Formats: sequence, structure tokens, C-alpha cells
Amino acid sequence: MLELSRITAGYDPRRPVVRGVSLTIGAGSAVGLLGPSGCGKSTLARVAALLHRPDSGTVVVDGDPVRGARHRATREQRTAFGVIFQQPRLAADPRMRLTDLIAEPLRATGRRDEAAGAVAALAGRVGLSAELLGRRPHEVSDGQLQRACLARALVLRPRWLICDEMTAMLDASTAAALVAVVEDYRAESGAGLLAVGHDRVLLDRWCDETVQWDELRLEKSPSGV
Repeated sequence: MLELSRITAGYDPRRPVVRGVSLTIGAGSAVGLLGPSGCGKSTLARVAALLHRPDSGTVVVDGDPVRGARHRATREQRTAFGVIFQQPRLAADPRMRLTDLIAEPLRATGRRDEAAGAVAALAGRVGLSAELLGRRPHEVSDGQLQRACLARALVLRPRWLICDEMTAMLDASTAAALVAVVEDYRAESGAGLLAVGHDRVLLDRWCDETVQWDELRLEKSPSGV
């Protein structure tokens, strides 16, 4: 279970963009978070993924309270999450080839020996050829780069996936293909999902339940808990 309770967060403590928001996602369930641009949903997603420390409130992952964000969280908690952002070019090191981008989490956690096999398997899964793996971000399309970013998010086999507007910059066919990859992974692993977006039709089709941003102030817990 992923529990966010009374979260207040932002980038200026005097002007938080998230105020007193609570959300609970049951293990293995998929929850869509629907809201307009600028409402704070991406900040909440970063808090949920342990990438941003809230000003107040608590985050509990599978029964264990989170004590910090990024490297202040335990390795077990950090590696429990795979995150895919809206803009892959802002999430990718422009100096890295796609194969190194995908393998980066393995190398960072001391599992370098697994990289070659894991990258090859995931590349096929997300639809990247061996030739594309040798290219750098500026040499591929947004869709191809987002495929690599999804592979990177899956390489540690996370228990939770946070998809923050993952398909917003993609054409319809690529978006459908990547959603299918996420759902195949969830079906085999039992991973939970928080999908953030502003497309109600997509979230309703993808997730077990879609919650509107304004409802979070009511501390609504989606089904599946």
C-alpha cells in the first residue's frame, strides 16, 4: 500500500502548491489522478515517488514510513519506484546512449553485471531496436526516447510505477503501445500504479479508478485498498 497523508508540498514553503492532500493506493491497484495543468498533481507525484520531500505530512510505502526523499530514503524504498515523466528530454542525460540510459539504475545499485541482459530484454519489450540503443537522445524521436525512459523505469522491477503525464507528448499509437507495456508489467509483477494526467478518457480506460484533484482534499481513498 502507498499512503500519502495530509501532504503539503511545493518549492517555496511560503507558497505550497499542494495543501493537505491525502491519497491511498492499494497494492497492485491502478489509480488515475485527474487535474488541470498547474494544480499540483505533478508535485504530489514526485512526493509519492520519493523525489520531493513534503513540507508536512507523511508517506508510507508498504507499511514503512518514509524518512526522507531521494538519497535520504532507504535504498529499498527508493528502488521500489519506477517513474516516467512527461518530457523525456528533461529526464535523460543527453550524453548517454540509450543502452546506458536504461542500464543506469542497475549500475547505480551495484548490479552492473546484469545490465547487458536486462537492457536487451527490456529493449525488445518497449520496441527499441539494437541500432537505436546505440544512439543518444538527440538522435531519436520523443517517442523512442520515452520508450527508453520506460525501460529504465522497469529495469529494477519496481513494486510501484508513477506515470506523470507519460503519454502527453506522444502520438496515439506510441501512447497505446507504452500503456500496454506498463499493463503487461503490472499483470506479471503485481505492481501498483499512480497515473497522473488530464485526459479523463485515457485514465478511465487505463486505471481501476480515476480521482479528481479536488476530491483529494476530502481525503478520499480509492477502491482496491
